[in-house]
Amino acid sequence: QVQLVESGGGLVQVGGSLRLSCAASGRTSSSFVMGWFRQAPGKERELVAAINWNGGSAYYADSVKGRFTISRDNAKNTQYLQMNSLKPEDTAVYYCAAVYGILGTSANDYGYWGQGTQVIVSS
Repeated sequence: QVQLVESGGGLVQVGGSLRLSCAASGRTSSSFVMGWFRQAPGKERELVAAINWNGGSAYYADSVKGRFTISRDNAKNTQYLQMNSLKPEDTAVYYCAAVYGILGTSANDYGYWGQGTQVIVSS
């Protein structure tokens, strides 16, 4: 089994920054694809960013390109999401996710999930 634990969420003003972290434990592997999803009330869970095993390939949703940066430290079994220039529409619960193999963009592609961390961007 794999456990994912997010941290770093909170309340921030428009234009501010937050960094989310996701620590993996258990039967982890550096070959994991890791991603960040978010879900706002009444909306579907959407992929924000994902990164392949060595950080050489990353995906970003159009809505966060140029503002968010995903990264990982395989030695620490941790991935990060640096969020800058935050907007009210970034308000959501953010989930860390992982899967062995190919970088996917659907929630159904990911087999391991964290419990989520709330991000609120206030205006």
